[in-house]
Amino acid sequence: MSDISVTALPPLGMITLRGDLVLLAKAVAKVTGCAKPDQRLSTTSNGCRLIWMSPDEYMLVCDHIDVADITAKISVALQKEFATIADVSDARAAFDLAGTEAQVALSRLVPVDFAAMAPTEVRRTRMAQVPAALWREGQGWRVICFRSVSRYAEDLLRNAART
Repeated sequence: MSDISVTALPPLGMITLRGDLVLLAKAVAKVTGCAKPDQRLSTTSNGCRLIWMSPDEYMLVCDHIDVADITAKISVALQKEFATIADVSDARAAFDLAGTEAQVALSRLVPVDFAAMAPTEVRRTRMAQVPAALWREGQGWRVICFRSVSRYAEDLLRNAART
């Protein structure tokens, strides 16, 4: 019997920020305290996680209740800059995997070299046929995907945890 737990999380706050990463990072640091993450990495501060997503995109993960306030403050900090700030919280679902074999379960679903991943690295990948992102969260792993395929993704994770 597996010791892996798969937990579907209540809605998380997720804000997509697109534009000049230097300017975005300064605004986010001013509002949340999160430092600028390097490529494919994340930083954390005050309950927020800033994730490098692409050469012109960050995702800020925070408490769902704080999204409107944080989005407004970042908008003010960037008011003279060209940037896109979008609350995508309702478009994504999140899962936590915990247990000594959680990484083994994930390796059944994603083409990721877990041994080569840095502690704060975020991987955008495919979980079976589902676009997903994953990172270490505490002693386990967090996986996010589009909410439209969240039931399928949860079934994938639970099946991988059982075998």
